[in-house]
Amino acid sequence: MGKTNLYLVAVDGSEWGNRAADHAVNLAKSTGAKVQLVTVIPWSGYQPLTVEEIVNRPIEKEQEEAHAHKDILEPILQKHKDSGVDIAAEFHWGHPVDVVKKQAKAEKASQVFIGRRGRSRVADLILGSVANSLAHSLGVPIVLVP
Repeated sequence: MGKTNLYLVAVDGSEWGNRAADHAVNLAKSTGAKVQLVTVIPWSGYQPLTVEEIVNRPIEKEQEEAHAHKDILEPILQKHKDSGVDIAAEFHWGHPVDVVKKQAKAEKASQVFIGRRGRSRVADLILGSVANSLAHSLGVPIVLVP
């Protein structure tokens, strides 16, 4: 039997990220793919390196991890618990583009789903969006969900 496809979905708690998860789960129902939700907590170690990190610097790691699980990942898992789709979820610390690229490669994702916009329109304008960066650098098909 052939390898099961894996859809990697980058979520950040935004309506766009949630729609990307919905789209991936609905497609997985018809294709038999697994879905891996990934959220990234911006962090680059000791020194903030980006405008977004300076503005949103995590004060306490445990608090940020609890937020990532409870407020971003768990609502999506609950919404789709009866979908029949094999869905897993995880969070990582780092830069969203780097983490999603690394996870897509590590998980051998067949497609990556991401919302066209994220939580911060200002960060999108200043830094270039995560979706745009991934669309230009990811080695697998990417689905930008409006």
